[in-house]
Amino acid sequence: MTDGWAKPALAAMVGLAVCTLVACGGGDKTATPKTTTQKTATACPTIGKEVTFPLLDKSKAYTVNVLTNFGSFEIRLDLGDSPCTTSSFAALVRKHFFDGTRFHRIVPGFVIQGGDPTATGRGGPGYSVRDVPPRNSLYTEGVVAMAKSPAEPSGASGSQFFVVTAVNAGLPPEYAILGVVTKGLKVVRKIGKLGNPVTEKPTRRVVVLRMVVTP
Repeated sequence: MTDGWAKPALAAMVGLAVCTLVACGGGDKTATPKTTTQKTATACPTIGKEVTFPLLDKSKAYTVNVLTNFGSFEIRLDLGDSPCTTSSFAALVRKHFFDGTRFHRIVPGFVIQGGDPTATGRGGPGYSVRDVPPRNSLYTEGVVAMAKSPAEPSGASGSQFFVVTAVNAGLPPEYAILGVVTKGLKVVRKIGKLGNPVTEKPTRRVVVLRMVVTP
């Protein structure tokens, strides 16, 4: 993802960026040919290892506070469009899965990407869930969505997520919507400037110190 999703001139860059952002949402991809779809107690099918997690209550509003070494920001989870994705993400947050992880990919004017415990772009929780995003989904500034590999179907997600820093990243509706940044967008913008536009590598070490989901 990159700034200016809606700009045709970025089409080539977007295509390239999608492959990386999209890189390994579920993680543990080395033996995918024999993975099977499992039914969990949540009624959310998982691909990979069998995992159970509670579905979030749609009558409540959930937020995830992301504290980094450059400040904090909050994500309001989108339970309506992504009940399985948000529930899985919240379960990982409560297990402190993201604490100590880094934003391993930062593309100025496009996105910041994290959620990989290996910081290689290939890590994940060992399973993935799926919520197909609406066809009219727009990935505009502050939108938080899940990364996936090109081989995975639309809406697949593991633990890798990205926050859009572009006005409109112009991405196709293939990435499960986790939510939107409601507080701390200035922090996201600050982090978004700490990347090499050519290598897409961070120029500074940006660490997630803690994530907390409420309620």
